[in-house]
Amino acid sequence: MSHKLFISLLAISISLFSCNSEYKFILNSPKQIQINQELKISISEENNNPIDSVQFSIDSKKIYATANTTSLKINDYRLGKHTLTAIVFYKNKTKKVTKPIYFMADEGPEIYTYKVINTYPHDKSAYTQGLEYYNGFLYEGTGRKGTSSIRKVDLKTGKVLQSYDLDDKYFGEGITILNNKLYQLTWQNGIGFVYNLETFEKESEFKYTKSREGWGLTNNGKKLIKTDGTERIWFLNPDTLLEENYIEAYTNKQKVEKLNELEYINGKIYANIWQKNSILIVTPKNGKVEGVADLNGLKDLIEKEQKLVDDDEVLNGIAFDKENNRLFVTGKHWSKLYEIELLKK
Repeated sequence: MSHKLFISLLAISISLFSCNSEYKFILNSPKQIQINQELKISISEENNNPIDSVQFSIDSKKIYATANTTSLKINDYRLGKHTLTAIVFYKNKTKKVTKPIYFMADEGPEIYTYKVINTYPHDKSAYTQGLEYYNGFLYEGTGRKGTSSIRKVDLKTGKVLQSYDLDDKYFGEGITILNNKLYQLTWQNGIGFVYNLETFEKESEFKYTKSREGWGLTNNGKKLIKTDGTERIWFLNPDTLLEENYIEAYTNKQKVEKLNELEYINGKIYANIWQKNSILIVTPKNGKVEGVADLNGLKDLIEKEQKLVDDDEVLNGIAFDKENNRLFVTGKHWSKLYEIELLKK
């Protein structure tokens, strides 16, 4: 046998051995699925080599399976991105295979319009980042470096009754009131502040490390709820002020990013979208976008009196008077604050 022929046969032999010995597993599942549908998952080997067994999981939660395929209901999962994992057992070996999957809402959001109930004056110099109604007064957080503050405001006159200015290095963001404390976020400093509600004296600071930035803030009476400019809505422990978990805002077709100012109203999260004159209504359990309120008409209304900077001086600020069932909205540098009623279209 010639040397060249020997080398060729050896190469073919090595190639065949490699093909037969290297298992290539395929994790079969849809890329996205609505949560009212049944999720079917299976594992297969590219060359139909035998598999001894497999263990499936979604994120870190194991899924019971009797064979190389399984199916399950996913209506109790949060919406958004998840990771499918298969631990495959074969020939006394194991291999881990992962794949992203997106859980979508089971239906599209309701569309809302609005009617204006009352109009109130609003400080035109306020670059509104957070808004809350509490015990008969509005509380407002303003932004931009050099003009960031917290304020107590008279609703009927728009007069600032009390204020505290942040250091010029901070860009103030969302605020909320819980247990007689006022909480405020900063945008990119990764830090929030806790104030005495009566005196506005700063009592402490806290850091957020899991969420990307500080945008909007509200609470459900038990936990603080914040946005970070993405589709995620984070839940913070009010004692430790650590981000414990999150949901992601999704419709039946897509995620909704740039979630900004928040308000918790009758068991739902209302959220502004940055640079959009609209409000989302989100289910806290799983992130489903139940409704979208188109408030572009308010921008048109305010522009009859003042010129707004496009993509900057937009709708931002939601406050709710629970006792009297009143919803208030305003915008950055808007000279008016509106009491509105949302109406299904």
